[in-house]
Amino acid sequence: MERYLGKFEPYLYAVFRIIVGFLFIWHGTQKLFGFPPSNQPAQPLNALMTTAGTIEFVCGLLILLGLFAGFAAFLASGMMAVAYFMAHASGGLLPLVNRGELAVLYCFAFLYIASRGSGLLSLDSLVFRGRNSARVADERV
Repeated sequence: MERYLGKFEPYLYAVFRIIVGFLFIWHGTQKLFGFPPSNQPAQPLNALMTTAGTIEFVCGLLILLGLFAGFAAFLASGMMAVAYFMAHASGGLLPLVNRGELAVLYCFAFLYIASRGSGLLSLDSLVFRGRNSARVADERV
């Protein structure tokens, strides 16, 4: 099975990165702009929620576009770890019990993206293509 999927792995990773970034953007827009509307009462837009919403929106967009995705994902991973311990951990040990599953999933998805970088289908691959080939040429000399 790996033999068949192996050649598609870079593309599957790109789709994963794009979808995770797309989904994360909406958490930021919901906090910052109230869109899309939620069936839960809106939290006041204090400094903490503004910071969280900004990180979610900006990092989600950077991850989606594949522009500095490794850095953005590392920042988003840390934010989700903090969110888990601030909002969920006091509700019990297991994420299933304390309703923190999504925070844990995002945290580790972003950690994976941080370890892989932008990959294919990214702005980084377009913007930095010349620099990488120049670096490879320098190493050959």
